[in-house]
Amino acid sequence: MRGVVVIELSFPIAAPNADDLEKGRLLFSRPTEFLKGVVAMDGLPPADRMEVCFAGRSNVGKSSLINALTGRKALARASNTPGRTQEINFFTTSDNLYLVDLPGYGYANAPVQVVEKWQRLLKNYLSGRQSLRRAFVLVDMRHGLKPADEEILALLDRSAVTFQCVLTKADKVKAHERDRVLAQVRSGLAKHPTAFPEIIVTSSEKRDGIAELRAVIAAIE
Repeated sequence: MRGVVVIELSFPIAAPNADDLEKGRLLFSRPTEFLKGVVAMDGLPPADRMEVCFAGRSNVGKSSLINALTGRKALARASNTPGRTQEINFFTTSDNLYLVDLPGYGYANAPVQVVEKWQRLLKNYLSGRQSLRRAFVLVDMRHGLKPADEEILALLDRSAVTFQCVLTKADKVKAHERDRVLAQVRSGLAKHPTAFPEIIVTSSEKRDGIAELRAVIAAIE
């Protein structure tokens, strides 16, 4: 109808269909194992399968999310100490998928030289890994996007790596504050051409959004 404008919500919360949810369940019903930790680009495993990576500020809950995603309580080491993850950690879920846990960015409880080394490794990996299909950027829902997040999102844009925002610790945010945080995140993501147009809202503790994240990963080609 002329004169009527339909406005679709930008960056809706992901709602996979039943088929993809089942594919995700089956994918992560297989054993997930730690493969190796990498401290330099020449230590990367062969790029012989699809991989997805998880990036986020230090202490955003990456390890807890990976543990919930894979159903393993201590597959990835969770710590209350920011900057604990100092390597690119590779995990295998099947013969055709790597899960990759990246070093936390932003504040880290480590010497400046060490932090700089981590950041160089992170940038080199994101810029040069051709088998990387998607980066999942974790953002603490209590805080929304921060300047450190904007830096990594800009790097992903420059590297032409599709990324999808995963909000963590949703159980720590009161219901009436969620809309404000979602609006702030959506506004920030709209500036980035490589942002995947759906957000995943999760709580590792309550397991909210875990099935949806599994389904999203299973649907990536």
